Amino acid sequence: MSRKTLFVTGGAGFIGSALIRRLIELSDYHIVNIDKLTYAGNLESLLSVADNAHYHFEQADICDAETMAALFTQYQPTAIMHLAAESHVDRSIDGPADFVQTNLVGTYVLLEAARQYWKTLDKDAAAQFRFHHISTDEVYGTLGETGLFEETTPYQPNSPYSATKAGSDHLVRAWHHTYGLPVVMTNCSNNYGPYQFPEKLIPLIINNALVGKPLPVYGKGDNIRDWLYVDDHADALQLVLEQGKLGESYNIGGFNEHTNLDVVHRVCDILDELLPESEHCPHRDLITFVTDRPGHDQRYAIDASKIERELGWKPKETFASGLRKTVEWYINNREWNERVMDGSYQQERLGLGEQAS
Repeated sequence: MSRKTLFVTGGAGFIGSALIRRLIELSDYHIVNIDKLTYAGNLESLLSVADNAHYHFEQADICDAETMAALFTQYQPTAIMHLAAESHVDRSIDGPADFVQTNLVGTYVLLEAARQYWKTLDKDAAAQFRFHHISTDEVYGTLGETGLFEETTPYQPNSPYSATKAGSDHLVRAWHHTYGLPVVMTNCSNNYGPYQFPEKLIPLIINNALVGKPLPVYGKGDNIRDWLYVDDHADALQLVLEQGKLGESYNIGGFNEHTNLDVVHRVCDILDELLPESEHCPHRDLITFVTDRPGHDQRYAIDASKIERELGWKPKETFASGLRKTVEWYINNREWNERVMDGSYQQERLGLGEQAS
């Protein structure tokens, strides 16, 4: 039996590369990674599978309709997992145009390329085809002290990033209901783990702490997020692709709510334990409170009971175990960090809203 071909857009990014590594290792798919290689795309995250006969990389922009159509014709995929997106809230505040282009226009282009391709398939192949759209819990807005985001929670995005992701979610839903395109959708909480681009909280704190730089905490550090280990997310994504009900959305969360300050404290304590001889101990002394992000959502928390109830998924990692693995990985892979840091991102402060026009 021949392998099924699966498109993964944004496969050189943090979640996409984790997904591809696990699919190559644990499944029978032939993976085609479609990535533009923006600042956050890093093929070094895929060195372990780069020479695998069942992995292929195509550098392309999902907004390029002609190229997307050609790739569908060339590879004849059975499914597409769409992760390609501009994803950093701070960058969306400073420059929202790229987010509108990639997250909205790019998703539209992909939907149309997939739909035109799907229409050419025979009955059996068309029935097997899937368009899996991967999104974020930030589309729901912010929560008070209680409550959880459910799949039926009304959308109320509060940043340019989350607004464009909400729009892309709506496009996918519309292409299913209007044209019959077979789609499944997922919205996840904050991911963390190895190979994450260092603009995000956990790798930023680890990298700064390792060299004695200040550890910036927005506002009072009391914003709450639900944390999901990236390999647990990858497992859930494969499960939804293969067993999710058409037209349905599934929330994927880690059942790990923590304030940003608590996360920073935990990272510092792990570093103190693992690097007791460091001149920067105790690492908590490096914490610096900085101006809060404009429109900073106070709390996100996901109710992931639907995917557990219907598909049998729940995270394997606790926050303690996953965070320790993550800190250990960054300590042991400083060369990867240094090569990433040689690029365009130098841990400068983003998201103050001073560059948008």
